[in-house]
Amino acid sequence: MSLAAAAIFSLAAGPAQAQSLSALVEQARGYDAAWQAARAQLQAATNRAEQARAGLLPTAGLTAGVSYSRTDMTRPPLPDVTVNGPTQTAGLQASQPLYRPANRIGFEQGQRGIDLAGAQLDAAEQDLLVRVSQAYFDVLGAQDTLTFVRAQKAAVSEQWAAAKRNFEVGTATVTDQREAKARHDLVSAQEIAAENDLHVKRLALDQIVGRTDTSPLPLAQPVRLAEVQPTDVGYWVRSAEEQQPMVRQAAMALDVARLETAKAKTGHLPTVDLQASYGVQRTPNGTVLMPGINTHTNVASVGVALNMPLFAGFAVQNRIKETLSLEDKASADLDNARRTAAQAARTAFFGVQSGLSQIAALQAAEDSSQSALDANLLGYKVGVRINIDVLNSQSQLYQTKRDLAMARYNVVVGTLRLKQAAGMLTSGDVAAVDALLAR
Repeated sequence: MSLAAAAIFSLAAGPAQAQSLSALVEQARGYDAAWQAARAQLQAATNRAEQARAGLLPTAGLTAGVSYSRTDMTRPPLPDVTVNGPTQTAGLQASQPLYRPANRIGFEQGQRGIDLAGAQLDAAEQDLLVRVSQAYFDVLGAQDTLTFVRAQKAAVSEQWAAAKRNFEVGTATVTDQREAKARHDLVSAQEIAAENDLHVKRLALDQIVGRTDTSPLPLAQPVRLAEVQPTDVGYWVRSAEEQQPMVRQAAMALDVARLETAKAKTGHLPTVDLQASYGVQRTPNGTVLMPGINTHTNVASVGVALNMPLFAGFAVQNRIKETLSLEDKASADLDNARRTAAQAARTAFFGVQSGLSQIAALQAAEDSSQSALDANLLGYKVGVRINIDVLNSQSQLYQTKRDLAMARYNVVVGTLRLKQAAGMLTSGDVAAVDALLAR
């Protein structure tokens, strides 16, 4: 294969190896331990709820046994009687709860447990989306930083070479040459730090998604970031107070606590069960009353059993007091969760709004910095600017470029964090971010 063909193949294969954000999120779902643990917790809660249902359904049991006994009976003046042999028994018992309020409440708690585990899975899902997105754009930010540092290094190298040439012909001082070399050495150190930072960010992304060849797609140029809609912070706060998974978990915990109080109060109530049984007993060698006669007995019964608690050493009363206190705690936890979610939504919203304003300011600053650099380069050529002016203009331009790139990434991730704070982050939002990526 020729070098030209190899280069074309490399260019064609490069973009195909890069991954979109949605692709890496899907990979992370099959690897991330926190998300898988939350999913397993939901499955366990579902099975636990089915266990609670058993308290409302009938139960049945089968018993069987064989015993061997010997009986010697002395009964003067009648002859003695000796009976030995097996006794065979079999029985079937069944019970159907008719009135067991504690069991009904336990079943309702089991259903709340499913909802609680579902909210925990939603929280883990949204957290996974944000973690992958943050790591994804951290890599892109580190790549941009390294690119800008290398571009600055190339520009400083050219300025250093120009300073050396001008010094040799006598049109520049040795100070210009030394300033350029010092700036070159500084940028070289920054390049080493940027390379290390990129390596660390790649490792972090690899660890989240469970692969070693991650290569995020960059943002398409020109970058167009839309404003967050709606622009009313109250909308996001209200959504956070109602839909945020942590708020939902706290609300369900309060429901469970209230049910636990109701369950504790049933300790004073009676229970009623429908019971039925059928038993068979066989003695092949007879009994003491009828020795030598094979007997076979069948017994069937059906009835209603009432159990009325009278006194349990104040255990029920103290249990009710305990559950009422736990109910107050759950209510306070819910208030705290709502306040925390509302504050997080406000912080995220104003962070995105500030980021968008910062992007606009940095775009203007980039244009101004480029104009300043061009003016200083021209002034340096005609002798009205010194080398340090050019070097400072270069540093300002590339720093502005880095800040602008990071501001864009922060807005993208900040928008996802805002939706997470409001409890409405979904895979569709990640797909919307994919639309901003270069293909």
